[in-house]
Amino acid sequence: MHLQLARWGNSLALRIPTAYAKDLGIAEGAGVDARVEDGKLVITPLADPPTYDLDELLAGITDDNIHGEVPTGKAVGNEFP
Repeated sequence: MHLQLARWGNSLALRIPTAYAKDLGIAEGAGVDARVEDGKLVITPLADPPTYDLDELLAGITDDNIHGEVPTGKAVGNEFP
């Protein structure tokens, strides 16, 4: 498929056809990696960012890996003392 570049501010933009986006499993706002390889523009979808569960993360804290207080200076607003 032949596509045409368009101006977008000071850059050039390339519209990705909906069929391509569906095939790649991407949608508006998805992250991609773009690089020039052997004189070609290669665009690769990024993996979804990991999701974290707070309860799982907290369960991983032990006496061996917990850190002490970190001095951050005097309060400058309405922080808890």
